[in-house]
Amino acid sequence: MFVARLDGLAADQRAGSVACSGNRLMQMNDIQSVPAPRDEVWAALNDPEILRKCIPGCQSLEMISPTEMTATVVVKLGPVKATFTGKVTLSDLDPPNGYRISGEGSGGVAGFAKGGATVKLESPSEDVTNLAYQVDAQIGGKLAQLGGRLIDSTAKKLAGEFFQNFAAALAPPQASVAEPPATEVASEPNKGWFKKLIS
Repeated sequence: MFVARLDGLAADQRAGSVACSGNRLMQMNDIQSVPAPRDEVWAALNDPEILRKCIPGCQSLEMISPTEMTATVVVKLGPVKATFTGKVTLSDLDPPNGYRISGEGSGGVAGFAKGGATVKLESPSEDVTNLAYQVDAQIGGKLAQLGGRLIDSTAKKLAGEFFQNFAAALAPPQASVAEPPATEVASEPNKGWFKKLIS
């Protein structure tokens, strides 16, 4: 889910992924702005229910310990659609400043994915948090045989969806607009007009 812009890579890595021994390696980094205080962003990054709703294709995400989760995610990459099941581990915890999240999952005949992301939170203001991340990932099997451009474009799309969902989940609720008062209707006809009509 943590995949986006490519910065500071060697010339042969700027496409975003490199084939290596039948597997494909990826290294990425980006910064996203979230409209919420750092403490709330940190809590959300550790809340499996919020993460489940934000991760595209996530069918289940369960906390089995304070630093471990199990996940099931459906990913469609070009002609290949796979259901990945695996384990996610949190380490190097520095609340509320950041952590490292790593995991490994198997998609059956489609292949496997493993890697991690170092996440750091900074507060440019009280109500805004910058979420910076550095990712290293590796995929193998049929997924690794797909073109690097397809893998990168799909990864960017999934990352964009995750951060859009994450920001929306933490955005303050909009104030409801008060409806204008209803116009009072007279309970009886104008007596003067009615009297003229029957006279």
